[in-house]
Amino acid sequence: MAGIGSSNYWEDLRKQARQLENELDLKLVSFSKLCTSYSGSRDGRRGETSDTTPLLNNSTQDRMFDTMSVEIEQLLAKLTAVNDKMAEYTNTPGTASHNAALMHTLQRHRDILQDYTHEFHKTKGNFLAIREREDLLGSVRKDIETYKSGSGVNNRRTELFLKEHEHLRNSDRLMDDTISIAMATKENMTSQRGMLKSIQSRVNTLANRFPTINNLIQRINLRKRRDSLILGTVIGVCTILLLLYAFH
Repeated sequence: MAGIGSSNYWEDLRKQARQLENELDLKLVSFSKLCTSYSGSRDGRRGETSDTTPLLNNSTQDRMFDTMSVEIEQLLAKLTAVNDKMAEYTNTPGTASHNAALMHTLQRHRDILQDYTHEFHKTKGNFLAIREREDLLGSVRKDIETYKSGSGVNNRRTELFLKEHEHLRNSDRLMDDTISIAMATKENMTSQRGMLKSIQSRVNTLANRFPTINNLIQRINLRKRRDSLILGTVIGVCTILLLLYAFH
């Protein structure tokens, strides 16, 4: 009678294990389809080229994902408990003659439990990774849309800044040209001054020898001063006009 009772107990545990395994198999198939449809709906919404419209929005799918995750975790916990009871049964006295067959059956149920647990965690991890990635992309798209909404004002400001920058560059270029002209004029006047001094020294030598030539030299000097004043005035006016144009 004890053997019959023990046999019935073992069969009851096996029946519970098979029932839980069947429920887990169906739940995992539905869970995998939910995760696939979630990814597909996100891709279709992002590309806006899908021919089908998802029946469930993402918020509903998120709730279904959480609910199914809890249900599968509960079934896995129940199946683990049944496997533990089966392991305890194999260690009870009186089962030594059937121990090899019992251990083989127990190992098969443990392998099934391990496969279901691995499949659940893999599917759940993929789902969470997709949701995290899509949430990040959604945040980026929102930032881009926010930027585009204010791009009119930003473009106007950028255009004004570019115009002002171009104006400053033109002013710098004109200043550089003016400075270059002034430096070239200075070098030219310095060279002419050296030449004039050399000529003047020679003329003074001749003037000391010939008084008539001295009078001529004085007239030449007066005209030279006048020409120098005129040239200096013209250069000053040109420089002032260039500076006014540059900073206009």
